Amino acid sequence: MTTTVDGASSHVIAPLKRASLAAVLSAVGIPMFMVTLDNLVVTNALPVIRTELGASLTDLQWFVNAYTLSFASLLLTAAALGDRLGRRRLFLAGIALFTVASAACALASEPWMLIAARAIQGFGAAAVMPLSLTLLSAAVPERARSAAIGIWGGISGLGVAVGPVVGGAVVDGLSWQWIFWLNVPIGVLVLPWVARTLGESFGGTRHLDPLGLVLSAGGVLAMVWGVVHGAGDGWTSAGVLGGLLGGVGLLVAFVAWEAYTAHPMLPLRLFRSRTFTVANLSVFAFAAGVFGSVFLLAQFFQVVQGYSPLAAGVRTLPWTMAPMVVAPLAGLVVDRVGARTLLVAGQALLAAGLAWMAAVVSVHVSYPTIVGAFVLAGVGMGLTLAPGSIVVMASAAPADQGIASGTNSTIREVGVAMGVAVLASIFASYGSYLSGPDYVAGLLPALRVGAVIVAIGAVATAALPRRITQAH
Repeated sequence: MTTTVDGASSHVIAPLKRASLAAVLSAVGIPMFMVTLDNLVVTNALPVIRTELGASLTDLQWFVNAYTLSFASLLLTAAALGDRLGRRRLFLAGIALFTVASAACALASEPWMLIAARAIQGFGAAAVMPLSLTLLSAAVPERARSAAIGIWGGISGLGVAVGPVVGGAVVDGLSWQWIFWLNVPIGVLVLPWVARTLGESFGGTRHLDPLGLVLSAGGVLAMVWGVVHGAGDGWTSAGVLGGLLGGVGLLVAFVAWEAYTAHPMLPLRLFRSRTFTVANLSVFAFAAGVFGSVFLLAQFFQVVQGYSPLAAGVRTLPWTMAPMVVAPLAGLVVDRVGARTLLVAGQALLAAGLAWMAAVVSVHVSYPTIVGAFVLAGVGMGLTLAPGSIVVMASAAPADQGIASGTNSTIREVGVAMGVAVLASIFASYGSYLSGPDYVAGLLPALRVGAVIVAIGAVATAALPRRITQAH
């Protein structure tokens, strides 16, 4: 089957036997679950890794950001390669690389080894996340697409939900290395299932943009490096200022190059759509505010209140489990209620939840005092995940859906990295790991900033059109 959109051809090689919806969801969902899990699975293990590897606060940030930055830097290139070489083929390659890199993470004995292996993990994840959504959209009839994406969002929410608990349970019962070893048998088993279940598909013929890749990846990396080192080295130090200004310069050059080149990795015409632009501003604010806060909150129960990694993970469940329930429900009702309504409500609840936490958290805060804020934030996250993906996919023509999904995922992961860097820098400016009171002194201003970032996202999201229609 071949379609033409804006002069670009898109064709799909259908599987010999049409797979059931459950089979398709498992084939795209299990690998996506693995890469989503690894966004948060490491957070509850950070205090233990810090002790066993002798890691600094900067190292802890890079254990998270090495993954998210490499993930973000290759998402658009992976989407373009998938369109050109075959989405299933690249999806399989990403799963394989992620599996091998997980083993390398488990074998790390120095902080730099773990950082390097996490970066390679992120490269593999970059081929999995955007292509899972594109392959799902291609394999599911349009009438069932919103519900399927809602379930896909629920699976993603499950990765978020069980990440801290899985990390805590594994660290308590085995060792921190096993949070990475667990990926290996899953990856080995899922590879033949994906190959058997999914048909190959291609997007519009896309040329590679190596200069765009270097400029965008270098710009984001330089800016995050500057933010991560700002609190420790001083915001006016040559290295930090050089990183920040150099990053801005590289990103400006990236935008200029993308406007000039005939075959950009990020077609700027996508941003002519108000829907696409606002949806990506929304996801950036969501990722920065939420995941930057989670990075610090996940350690609070261990560092300040002395709980084990598993007990700390269990205490975050009211927040992290809610998206697993709410995201599929949001996917089912989004066509009736409207994506804008759900997204604005979701981010408003998230901002309120973070503000609530900032108002009540103390060294000796009781769990019942804070659990309501966790539930509020979890419901808000669930209302944001699936509708956000639905809006992005609807804002792009079929031939552009691969690159649209890749762009959205890139912006989300850059948001994660910037959120962790900015909020950890605020934490380091006001607090430290030296004692419980010192940790709380840094945590509270960071949570307030996280709430403000998400609230700004809610305001921006209100600019979405009332009714979202599929682009053609």
